[in-house]
Amino acid sequence: MDPAPPSERVVWIPVSAEEVARRKRRIWLSIVAAGMVFSLAAAYLYKRSTDPIQARQSFDTGVHLYANGRYPQAVLSFDRAASLDPRLAAAYLWRGKASMASGHVDAAIADFGRALELRPRDGEALVERGECWLGVKDYQAAIADASRAIAVDSRLARAYGLRGVATREMGDPQKALADLTRAVELDPEMEAYFERAATYQLLGEHRMAIADLDNMIALAPDAAPSYFARARSRKALGDLRGAERDRERGRALDGR
Repeated sequence: MDPAPPSERVVWIPVSAEEVARRKRRIWLSIVAAGMVFSLAAAYLYKRSTDPIQARQSFDTGVHLYANGRYPQAVLSFDRAASLDPRLAAAYLWRGKASMASGHVDAAIADFGRALELRPRDGEALVERGECWLGVKDYQAAIADASRAIAVDSRLARAYGLRGVATREMGDPQKALADLTRAVELDPEMEAYFERAATYQLLGEHRMAIADLDNMIALAPDAAPSYFARARSRKALGDLRGAERDRERGRALDGR
């Protein structure tokens, strides 16, 4: 058999030990990289599955702290809940409440706004933000949020109360009376009676004011402001002895 022509002969290229080692390192690094990618993917999937659970736990802790008046600590818990689940609207709503209770109105308004971005028809968030606006005397904004809340839920007593107070503060107590009366009808509680009584006093309707304050005192016999307010209306009606009794009772409850 004739020998193969030079062009067809197999040429063995010597491979050094260093190159073999480099190849082994490349293979090892590829395996490590693949393992890292797999680990990161597994960690990401695990985090995605556990974050909502941990967010809910942090949220529940925040609600408990809020209920116990520990507002700065509650804010921190709601911070964690929001960071773990940025779409948890309730975390922003309650962080806003805790911020408001701590006196941080701007932070509260921002949080209620974020809650509303996630849940535009959240009547509670609208009322909470509206009360912030009322606190900073932006009555138009308060009325706008209250009206939106009423459009969402026509039986939301707090929304009528908020709109009534804001309307009264803008100088129209007669118009405010309709909203405040609706608030009393839907939820006859202390604040609703008190705000309507204050409006009646502005209108000079002191007998109506006294009727509301009587109801308020029946609900909370130890609330000093009710007695002081009733004393003003009794004095306006000429009942000086009754007014003095109410003032004495108010002072006794108030520790003065």
